[in-house]
Amino acid sequence: MAARAQHSGPAANGGGAPALLPLLLLLLSAAAIIPRGDGQNLVTEDVTVVEGDVATISCRVKNSDDSVIQLLNPNRQTIYFRDFRPLKDSRFQLVNFSNSELRVSLTNVSISDEGRYFCQLYTDPPQEIYTTITVLVPPRNLVIDIQKEIAVEGEEIELNCTAMASRPATTIRWFKGNKELTGKSEVEQWSDMYTVTSQLLLKVGREDDGVPVICLVDHPAVKDLQTQRYLEVMYKPQVRVSQNYPVQGLTREGEPLELTCAAFGKPQPTDMRWLRVDDEMPQHVVVSGSNLLISNLNKTDNGTYRCEASNAVGKSHADYMLFVYDSRAGEEGAIRSVDHAVVGGVVAVVVFAMLCLLIILGRYFARHKGTYFTHEAKGADDAADADTAIINAEGGQNNSEEKKEYFI
Repeated sequence: MAARAQHSGPAANGGGAPALLPLLLLLLSAAAIIPRGDGQNLVTEDVTVVEGDVATISCRVKNSDDSVIQLLNPNRQTIYFRDFRPLKDSRFQLVNFSNSELRVSLTNVSISDEGRYFCQLYTDPPQEIYTTITVLVPPRNLVIDIQKEIAVEGEEIELNCTAMASRPATTIRWFKGNKELTGKSEVEQWSDMYTVTSQLLLKVGREDDGVPVICLVDHPAVKDLQTQRYLEVMYKPQVRVSQNYPVQGLTREGEPLELTCAAFGKPQPTDMRWLRVDDEMPQHVVVSGSNLLISNLNKTDNGTYRCEASNAVGKSHADYMLFVYDSRAGEEGAIRSVDHAVVGGVVAVVVFAMLCLLIILGRYFARHKGTYFTHEAKGADDAADADTAIINAEGGQNNSEEKKEYFI
């Protein structure tokens, strides 16, 4: 947003104005035919101001030689000649006057005040420079129109945000909660004003219920201008079945079972019922509102139990699968778990011991088998012929006692 012009307060300096009036009128009529110079000794700045605020125009002389300074409006009417104001518009007030500056404020600025203002310096040749006043107009109104006040989940709704009579044209941004969305804008121009309308198409779900949709304006004349509408979305029930008893563990024969059904929707579900899928509900089952109770479970109760809930939008359900175990199923399972652990440990120890024994026996047999072969061949290498070698290898008649073999 452009900085607004500051007004430091008027400093009136007026004495002797009536006596100079004829001379001033002559000078003012001559000012209309003063040729435009290059303004090399004059300094000024453009002014941007919000409608209704104060604009300050400053005509400054870099090297003053006591020449006369004059300020003219876009119609080239003199606003101030030195410190005298011939223009009958009290909104112009003298802020500062000296040989080097003429500073004038304009209060309650309107669109009609926009344009070029001329600073003139009566030198030879005369000098002139202009400053431009730009007036910003914030949007007059910001409105969101919604296609449907109440939507159903899955529907696509249309929202329109309109920013009226601004200058320049506004930029409209959309947000759903903290998430920015993209809309489509159209601009209409009326005289010097602009009206902008932005359209947003939004597919809504149950998570959007109660979420604000925000229309925010980006404009140099205004900050944080926004409006919002809260979405109202209808959706079918969301159903959940919980097991109250037994809290943990198995559902066993002879024990009770208690289930609770919870349903949430918009509008709140008005119809809720229990049923058994693919079979009739057992006669000993007690249904009380959202609760289902079986006081004495047996295996004929096995099956799928369904809780259904409905509202004006639709119907939903949640299932609970019941399997009834033997009365000692939990204890036997725990015993079996312990037995399996013990047996597994014993088997591991036995296998380890057998492996160790096999390794020891293998090494023992390998050592004695080598010794046996060595004795059996002793004497065969020194035999004179084959027959003698065979006799010597077998130990001969005289070595019959050494022929004994021992096995472990």
